Amino acid sequence: MSTLLNCTTRDILDLFPRLTNLGASSFGEDADTFGDTLFEAIEDAPSLHLLPFKQQAVNELRTLLAYSDVDLDRVSWAVLSIDPTADVEEPPDWGNFPSLRAFWSAVLDAFENDPEVRAGREIDPDM
Repeated sequence: MSTLLNCTTRDILDLFPRLTNLGASSFGEDADTFGDTLFEAIEDAPSLHLLPFKQQAVNELRTLLAYSDVDLDRVSWAVLSIDPTADVEEPPDWGNFPSLRAFWSAVLDAFENDPEVRAGREIDPDM
């Protein structure tokens, strides 16, 4: 049974504020402005945010991935403006994922492997 069944969309957005922000930017309707492919948009997403955001996103992603597929689907449709599983024609060669779990796992991997997250501190880009 879904643990988010009685949650409204607003409740879900409040539970996952960092994912909601990603859905409004990196993975929003104009996600192609953040990369030529969905994979590039995922890879570049951490670089667009400060360390506290990245760390909070990692926590939210871990929480999200602990939910059932039904709940994962419900959260994804609430926070995303795109369908990462769809085979879209525009932009060409955009790419897609076999499941929402695979998509969010790739996002988690990108954030967990961000140099600042790995170091646990902000890194001066000029160094």
